[in-house]
This record gives sequence, structure tokens and C-alpha cells, in this order.
Amino acid sequence: MDEVAIRQLIDGVRDGSVAADDAVVALRALPYADLGFARVDHHRHVRQGMAEAVYGPGKSPDQAARIVAELLARSSEAPVLLTRADPSQVVAATEANRGGRVVGSTVVWRPAPERDERVLLITAGTADLPVADECAVTLEAQGLVPRRITDVGVAGIHRLLDHVPALAEADAVVVVAGMEGALASVVGGLTGAPVVAVPTSVGYGSSLEGVTALLGMLASCAAGITVVGIDNGFGAATAVSRMFLNPARRTAGARQQGGAS
Repeated sequence: MDEVAIRQLIDGVRDGSVAADDAVVALRALPYADLGFARVDHHRHVRQGMAEAVYGPGKSPDQAARIVAELLARSSEAPVLLTRADPSQVVAATEANRGGRVVGSTVVWRPAPERDERVLLITAGTADLPVADECAVTLEAQGLVPRRITDVGVAGIHRLLDHVPALAEADAVVVVAGMEGALASVVGGLTGAPVVAVPTSVGYGSSLEGVTALLGMLASCAAGITVVGIDNGFGAATAVSRMFLNPARRTAGARQQGGAS
């Protein structure tokens, strides 16, 4: 359940279009809904500004589809995401819940309206694109449509330097890089925006399936870079979304505007 649905419920009780008993039944399911195999967190959108995402691995196709359906049914506008889904889960979820947009292994229903924040999504190499795609569709679900700058790794740093004006204007930047992960440090030294770095498992020899990039990003000399787990495009997008979607901040702003004279 999201804030819009709660307000509609309260307004319905106020104007008599919703019976008090019906409102109690609706609110009883607000914390979570017990499906037997999963407890779906309906309160998360109210707390965090983002609904619970459905993580595909470990779930049957039917379970994935039913959780998606529950999230869609209990909210009037909150985006719904199915992540890391296998083909059978994608088919089951999209057939049972029409309107899903499929990007790789991620499916999004009911994306939020586009927001004004300027987010850059930068990749070191073409091999990093699957992780960047997961990040992009997760951002877009929350209304944060990123500008993508691809294949600008440090082996040809001049390719990145052409985009310095965009870095200066960004509100947030996500850097997706494998190998030694140096691109995050370079970007962190060129922009004042928050930088979220995603190490990928791309690389030769001692890249250790992303561990070298992870440690390089954690040890960056560019102060203040946030680093998520290896190949975790979803986590990076969620970190950026938290910067802009905190519901407590929105409520405080509305109160200040309402009290202004």
C-alpha cells in the first residue's frame, strides 16, 4: 500500500464512500500479507518511498507471479519490480500480470513518472552493460531516467573527458566497472555529485571475478564513493533512489509549504 492508497482510504471514510469496517480490513493488511510461502511487505513504500522488490532466484514461477500480483493489487501507483528472474519466471509473471516491461532478467510494472534529478550511468566497457541495464531499469522504475555514458574506461580516458560538463551538472552518478575498477576513482575526482560504484565480475587474470575491482573501489583515493556488491546494479540504483525518494523528507516539505504564508 502506498501513500496515495492510504489517503484515498481516509478520504473515503471521511465522505462515507468507504465503510469503517472495510477500512479496518484494508489497514489490517498494511504491514504485510501472508501468502503462506512469503510475507509481502506492503508497508515498505510508506516507510522508504519504494515498494518491496521481488527477487527471483529460489522462487517458483508461480510464487514469483503471485507476489507480483499481491504488490500490484494492494497499491494504486507504486512501481513493482521482479529482479534476477529466469525465463520461466518472466513468462509466468508477465502472463499473470499484464503490462510488465522486460529488460534482461528484470521486469517492471507501473513505473513512476519521470523526475527532474539528473543521474548519470557510466560504464567502463561494453561487457559491463548487463549490470548497467539492471541498474537503469531499476532507476527508471522509480522515475529516475539516467543518461548513459558507455565504454569510457581508463584504457582510453579521453573518451570520458569529453563528458566532464555532464559530470559537473549531475545530481548523482553510478559507475559500473570491472577489471581493476579504476574508473570509479577517476569519476569521483571529476564530479561533486554522490558516486555509487558497482564492481563487475568482468576481467582477466587476477580480477578474481570482481574482487579486485571491489577492493580497488573500496580503497579509492576519491573520498566519499559508495560501493555496492559485485554485479549489483539493482543495489546501486536503490542507493541512488534513496537519495531522492525519502518519504519523510517529502512530508516535511509539504508541511513547510502548507505552513507558509
